[in-house]
Amino acid sequence: MTSGANSLTKDQIEAWLDDHPDFTSDYFLRKATQSMINAWIADRVIRIAADDSRLGGIDRPPSRNSLKNDGEIARPASASSETSGGRKTPIRKISHEEINARHLPLKPMVSTDELGAPSFYTPETMSPTVPRKSVTVSRAAEKLRRISHYHNPMVNKPPPTEEVAGSDSVIDERDMIMELVLDIAMDLDVTSVSHRILQNVSILLDADRCSLFLMREKEGEKFLVSRLFDVNKKSSLEETIVLKNEIRINLGQGIAGLVGLTGNTLNIPDAYQDSRFNQTVDQKTGYKTRSILCMPIKDSGKKIVGVAQVINKSVGAFTKKDEKIFASYLGFCGIAIHNAQLFEKIQLENRRNEVLLDLARALFEEQVSLNVVMDTILTHTTSLLSCERSSVMLVDPTQPEDGFKQTFEHVSDEVQTVNHLGNCLNAEDKKNRRKVPFNIEITSYVRKTGQSLNVSDVTKDKRFIFEEDAELGFKTKSLLCVPIRDSLRQVIGVIQLLNKNRRTGYGFTKSDVQMLEAFAIFCGLGISNARIYEKTAKLAAKQQVVLEVLSYHAIAPANDALHLLQSDIRSSKSYDLLRYQFDDSVLSDHDTMKAAIRMFIDLNMIEKFHIDYRCLCRWIASVKRNYRNVRYHNWRHAFNVCQSAFCMMKTGGLSPVFSATEKLALLVACLSHDLDHRGTNNAFQAKVEHPLARLYSTSTMEHHHYNQCLMLLQSDGCEILSQLSSAEYAHVIKLIQHAIISTDLAIYFQKRQEFFDIVDRQQQNWSDNEHHKELLRGMLMTGTDVSAITKPWQIEYKVAQQVAEEFFEQGDIEKDRLHQEPVDMMNRKLKHKLPNMQVGFIDSICLPLYKALTKVNKGLQPMLDGCLDNKRNWEDLAQNPNSGKNF
Repeated sequence: MTSGANSLTKDQIEAWLDDHPDFTSDYFLRKATQSMINAWIADRVIRIAADDSRLGGIDRPPSRNSLKNDGEIARPASASSETSGGRKTPIRKISHEEINARHLPLKPMVSTDELGAPSFYTPETMSPTVPRKSVTVSRAAEKLRRISHYHNPMVNKPPPTEEVAGSDSVIDERDMIMELVLDIAMDLDVTSVSHRILQNVSILLDADRCSLFLMREKEGEKFLVSRLFDVNKKSSLEETIVLKNEIRINLGQGIAGLVGLTGNTLNIPDAYQDSRFNQTVDQKTGYKTRSILCMPIKDSGKKIVGVAQVINKSVGAFTKKDEKIFASYLGFCGIAIHNAQLFEKIQLENRRNEVLLDLARALFEEQVSLNVVMDTILTHTTSLLSCERSSVMLVDPTQPEDGFKQTFEHVSDEVQTVNHLGNCLNAEDKKNRRKVPFNIEITSYVRKTGQSLNVSDVTKDKRFIFEEDAELGFKTKSLLCVPIRDSLRQVIGVIQLLNKNRRTGYGFTKSDVQMLEAFAIFCGLGISNARIYEKTAKLAAKQQVVLEVLSYHAIAPANDALHLLQSDIRSSKSYDLLRYQFDDSVLSDHDTMKAAIRMFIDLNMIEKFHIDYRCLCRWIASVKRNYRNVRYHNWRHAFNVCQSAFCMMKTGGLSPVFSATEKLALLVACLSHDLDHRGTNNAFQAKVEHPLARLYSTSTMEHHHYNQCLMLLQSDGCEILSQLSSAEYAHVIKLIQHAIISTDLAIYFQKRQEFFDIVDRQQQNWSDNEHHKELLRGMLMTGTDVSAITKPWQIEYKVAQQVAEEFFEQGDIEKDRLHQEPVDMMNRKLKHKLPNMQVGFIDSICLPLYKALTKVNKGLQPMLDGCLDNKRNWEDLAQNPNSGKNF
């Protein structure tokens, strides 16, 4: 046998155990450890909990919020539904009745009521919901019938056979206890499992009545509590549950209290002969108690979690064997009760989290103003904690410590207006009259100390005087005041609740304090966010006003536009607009504006896009007005850039490449590409930490120029694009933005190699490939922006001096104000190196670009030739400063 056992497989051993259930059961009872039993029950609980429909036999009714009036389950209301009063979503008040906590303290948020039950507050008359339906009568009768075989010693035990459900096989003691253990292991409700235990004990010990008390603790004091009364073999849970007041027994009081205190079993054959027995209950009910067996229930840590008591054995008194069976069963009961208590803790914690999340959602859902947030806070707290009146006082740090910046108040819907106020005050007085006393002495105390204050009965608290009650015709009975803190833990206000509703208690409990303190955290964040929102809204409003003022001053006066409107517009040839050698110095500022109009006319922009001529005149005058009087990046530079683009399209042959929409965008972009230029570059904005650099991390000035352009196009009297459809307008604006941003040389360096490769390989497709055209538009903008390098030498030299002087002025600022050494091209000390720097500029930027553009169209060759001529002139000047080329 020994040698053969070594060869048995696990499956064979398991099969043998299945075939010998008596041996298996006996071995388990003799050898099983406490940890094995706990693991077995835990496994059963997990598998049972996975099936929600079977969870402890608990009937789960729909929540009251999911039921319509006729009981039909309703769909949840849309969160975006609008109501009157400025709110986008209605307030769904969270009632105090939505938190139904009955069992076990849960730290730190949950405290206990007068009977030690966990609660967020302690309603005295609120009827708890029966947790689950008890075992049906037929099932209880079947269980009683099967267990009763144990009490009949004359029944011959049949040979072991495989038992099927509902069979009449007689079961032995171990099977009986195991069946009762399974019966309670499936139940995770404390009240329900207590009833099962009592009913099973009544059957097990053939007792008439039984009771079970659970150990509770409140403020360091332990006591026993039971919500079940008069449980017998056939009674249901509904018949025995105590709905209004739980039965409380102090430790050491009566038989059960003594067992709970000492932990010792008491077996009393004749109760009336024992002085410890309290005969009061018998005298009130007329019931005769004969024998009592009372035993403690302990968990796996040997801690007393309850006391079980059985009364009046059917025949005689309780025996030692009864004690042994009772003790065996209660060992499992302790584990079952412990598991049920843990499960209810989880349920209670989950409900608390749901309530807080619901409150937070309601609070943060709409923060359009501080008034809306405060209305949400006060409405919910008044309903949740069931009080008559509430108020919030917000702190003003600039005022004395006792001062509050803003006050808000709310009166419960259930509170009726005081009659004599309505009789003696007119409507306006009633509207302006406060309804909630502020109790400055109390609120200031809470603000200074940062501690919550709970006055359960103001008549017994002599620390404060409630002087405002008489003035308002109101009587303060109980008060709860909690500080509100921001994210930095600074007290920014206090919230005060007055008069706990008598239906739910005679004063605010610790649970109320803890719930309000938790909600106050969200309130602090909500108030801070609402204040930030209001500040942001005010800043946005101020910005809008500033923009309106700037727009007014940015727009050219009507007289300037009228003067331009009445002027004769000569031909392009008269203005010399079709030549690459164009020199703007021969034109007055007024003539430059007329020449700009001529470019729009010659490209057929006015007729094509139905541009109002008066708007065009005022827009061009306004564009000129918005260029600053800096050395180089001024109106003259913008006009020259626009003339270069016009010449490249009309003379250079690029006009057929671009659509009318693209030509319009290019003209607008060229005239606007340096609007409000300050004479400093992007790097300078970052160095001085200018607000523009915070707005735009890349292409800082180019983004600013574009925004200025957009502002003018949208200003009254300057809407030259107003006749476009929405789609056309959006497309033109997108093209303008791309064109202006493309003037940033950093963008040019990113894109140019791809453009060079396309034209070198002759892969360009200007008609169908939008990306190719986008590259070409970007290169054209850079080519026009630096086109002064292609002009005749006299013009180029003059422009180079202007650019150099603007750069030197920026360098002077960096040196004097920032105490930084400027780069070479901005260092006035290196002015003599200008020719060499110009040669470097031509080689690195200009020549590669104009060579590529010439490959696009030979009509652009003069620009390349002019660039090469100027390179030679700068090289000659670098070698011989006195060559005569220095004007």
